[in-house]
Parts: sequence; structure tokens; C-alpha cells
Amino acid sequence: MLRGSGVDWDLRKAEPYLAYDEVDFDVPVYPNGDVYDRYKVHMDEMRASARIVSQCVTRLEELRGQSWIADDRKVVLPPREELHTSMESLIHHFKIVTEGYRVPEGEVYVTIESPRGESGCYLVSDGGPKPWRVKFRAPSFAALEATATCMRDAAVADMIAIAASLDPVMGDVDR
Repeated sequence: MLRGSGVDWDLRKAEPYLAYDEVDFDVPVYPNGDVYDRYKVHMDEMRASARIVSQCVTRLEELRGQSWIADDRKVVLPPREELHTSMESLIHHFKIVTEGYRVPEGEVYVTIESPRGESGCYLVSDGGPKPWRVKFRAPSFAALEATATCMRDAAVADMIAIAASLDPVMGDVDR
């Protein structure tokens, strides 16, 4: 929505997470804020995503044979073959599966760039194995709120194209 309205904002570039700072991709921005510009952003995003996936596959092939999982037995299940020969592995497996692991007390809000905009997760922990509060922010509600603004000076027949270009998911809106 923003990039189809001329705003150059992408969390993958502004606040890189995971390996986005290690891959090369373009952020499409179009200035008009109309249905066609939102469509062009979607099409360019699909091309950029294919390019990102291609770079990641190449990178994974370079890392073939290297360990990719953490080795902390307090939070990662031990390999299945160790369960038959190691009592410690069996205990760690049992404790993680039955109790979970304890997250430090506090709160965190983490965002990612999704195909429809910024998705976020707010989590509050009291120090136990289960969160005290969890709230997901889906971009579809904000996009749906823009429908009336986008419909200003538009024909009723344009409603279908405008709503489709906003790309709301109703399951996200009711959160």
C-alpha cells in the first residue's frame, strides 16, 4: 500500500532481519497511489521474491554439510538417535516436550515485511514457559480501513478493483 503511494519503506531494507542484509533485491515504489500502481508493486514484489529465493538457494548450496541448528539442549530437541543411548538426551527431550522452555520475563514487539504490509507480533512473558499475552498485528485491517479513502471520487464499478488492489484477508481483519 505504501510503496504503491510513493513511500519508500520496506522493513527488509530499513531494519534488516534474518538474512535480508545479505541478499540483493530492489524495493519497487510507484508514486500515484492508484490501483495500477499497487498492481505493479505486487508484480515487482513477486519478481524480487523469486530473485531472493534464488540467492538463498545458491547460498544454501554453498553451506551444504555445515550445521544449521543450535546445539543448546535446553531449547532444541536432541537428535532422535541419541534418545536410545543417552539418558541426558532423553531427559532434555522429555522436559522440552512436557514443560517447554522458559522465556525471560519482559515484552517484545517484532515486525516482518509480509506481502500485504507490515505484520507484527507483540509478546509479553512472565518468565514461564507460556506467554502471558500475545497479540498479532496483521496488515489487512489497516488496508481495509483505506477503502473509503480510495473510493473517494471513484465509480461504484471501481469498487471491485480497488478492494482487490488493497488485498485484504478477512481472517486477518477480525483479530
